[in-house]
Amino acid sequence: MQMARRARAVHQRLLDFYGYPQWRNPFPPLDELVSTILSQNTNDANRDVAFNALKQRFPTWEALRDAPVKQVKAAIRPAGLANQKAPRIQAVLRSITKARGELSLEFLRDLPAEEARAWLTQFKGVGPKTAAIVLQFSLGKPAFPVDTHIYRVTGRIGLRPAKMNVEKAHAYFENLFSPDSYYAAHLNIIRLGREICVARKPRCPECPLKNLCDYYENVYKPAAAKSP
Repeated sequence: MQMARRARAVHQRLLDFYGYPQWRNPFPPLDELVSTILSQNTNDANRDVAFNALKQRFPTWEALRDAPVKQVKAAIRPAGLANQKAPRIQAVLRSITKARGELSLEFLRDLPAEEARAWLTQFKGVGPKTAAIVLQFSLGKPAFPVDTHIYRVTGRIGLRPAKMNVEKAHAYFENLFSPDSYYAAHLNIIRLGREICVARKPRCPECPLKNLCDYYENVYKPAAAKSP
């Protein structure tokens, strides 16, 4: 099956299976940026605990920016890697202030998606995934974030080259899927990865994509056939 046709089929099959997904209410772009940095190498629950702790501890992002780093570390410890994330967040906030003269990302709403992406990724610690999340979920601009679930699921299905790294996968999927499908495809593939196509022992018989999936055809079915 041609790859773009397969992508469309995957998207439609997941819509039929899960319905159209609804994410939480979008954050302002600066909040989304901080939340996404916190999410690196942790789960959503721990990220949310740390983000809420920051909002409670610091009345403004300017206050967080200018606080002693040990206070920021203490607030975000539930998200893990506090020694790395706290100075990273503060450095990004300082860099935004230096570049703009104020601590705000609202101006990104007026930029084309690629210009906004380039502006965000100039900062250390803001990679393609972080920028894409801010673009898609806060600014409403077309972007396809690739997290560990999407990278794993699309690799198993055969929807991307096996050796493609995660950084290159963002642009690849933005070309493969249509922009109007980014939001739903992103969220539904993540849900599939969390509930069915899990990292260990994927539950292939339950999967709505099994007849579109290389892993099911080449790994699961042969193994099942050998089982007594």
